[in-house]
Amino acid sequence: MKILFLSPGWPKGRLWGELGFKFPTLSLATLAAVTPPAWDVAFHDDAIRPISFDTDADLIALTAMTAQATRAYQLADGFRQRGKTVVMGGFHASNLPDEALQHVDSVVVGEGELAWPHLLADFQAGALQRIYRADGLIDTSLIPPARRDIYKGSGHFFTNTIQTTRGCPFDCEFCSVTAFYGRKYRKRPVPQVLAELEELRKVNSFVFFVDDNIVADRRYSLELFAGMQGMGLKWLSHAPIDFAEDQELLQAAGRSGCVGMFVGFESLNQESLVAMGKVTNRAASYLEYAALFRDHGIGILGSFVMGCDGDTPAVFEQTLRFCEDARLEAAIFPILTPYPGTAVRRRLEAEGRIFNNNWQDYDMEHVVFQPKGMSVQQLQDGYDRICRDFYSLGSIWRRIFKLHRSVQVFGPMNIGFRSAIRRKQADA
Repeated sequence: MKILFLSPGWPKGRLWGELGFKFPTLSLATLAAVTPPAWDVAFHDDAIRPISFDTDADLIALTAMTAQATRAYQLADGFRQRGKTVVMGGFHASNLPDEALQHVDSVVVGEGELAWPHLLADFQAGALQRIYRADGLIDTSLIPPARRDIYKGSGHFFTNTIQTTRGCPFDCEFCSVTAFYGRKYRKRPVPQVLAELEELRKVNSFVFFVDDNIVADRRYSLELFAGMQGMGLKWLSHAPIDFAEDQELLQAAGRSGCVGMFVGFESLNQESLVAMGKVTNRAASYLEYAALFRDHGIGILGSFVMGCDGDTPAVFEQTLRFCEDARLEAAIFPILTPYPGTAVRRRLEAEGRIFNNNWQDYDMEHVVFQPKGMSVQQLQDGYDRICRDFYSLGSIWRRIFKLHRSVQVFGPMNIGFRSAIRRKQADA
């Protein structure tokens, strides 16, 4: 029997759909790794090229983030109309399984590695259930290396993604990670990770760790970074801004080949940080911390949430000036988005402030709620303007003109974002 693992595309004219550097979905390759050998597996990314409904696959397996849900449902409907069985998992379907079941035959809620073999066995027996839930969280030592061979021919130029930890000890109001992976921080054994990295570096020296916080457990991170020294890797991941306070850990990351971190600054307003539960952030120290990252050869892709209750129209210019003063190598400015399953959605729903549940607009680029400190149009226009201004040629020059080892990553990243923003504007 055959499975087609399918990743849906993004709506046309959206930033994430226009970006040229797309990563394949790691979760599907992980599910392929726990699929019994008797099954043939194939992979297709609808974001790279449109899918053909003419397939010999017996089972279609979809995953989707909220902004991709509309497209995922279109694909599911199309396959089911042709007599195919469709199953779905991921963040969106896990939070809204009843909605997903209007379009698919079965939903996997939460982490899929434990439930997936049971689903396949039931399918073969003609006894597919509507919902599958794993009995607890998986022991991360049981997670096998992802089957990246399924990416062959997919059209992605970069497939070296890896996950070493799951869960986050923090519980930020806007984040859907803890709702899916839980707050318990679970780690894969370092020897297993190093063995997988040895295989990855045969393909490419660049690696992206998709962990939501790769430095949450200091002892684990130090062991991992020590093991990576000498591998010749150039890697990126996610870390909180207060990572800069730990000189030993920062140095270890730099020596192991870290060239960049995705860092959630979120806001320059300390009251807003407290309100959203970002307990590790101290806005007064941001400039100092950013310099410490750079001093260790680590560039920053910063993230700033636009539209928090403490924001006014002045937030856009303030944030842009900070990013240039801090010489952030790159940044994104997501509009606050109340994803299903998050605390911020529950709060905004209780306050009657959500006016748009069109999932394709939940792409962090569109206002779907009533902000407090400005109008909907002011928030939308401010977001569009700060993205355009930050990725102007003048701003790029001011931020990354000095030679720095992270420029090999962030130079192309800036050009990629700039090009995507211009294509998005052309499609508008």
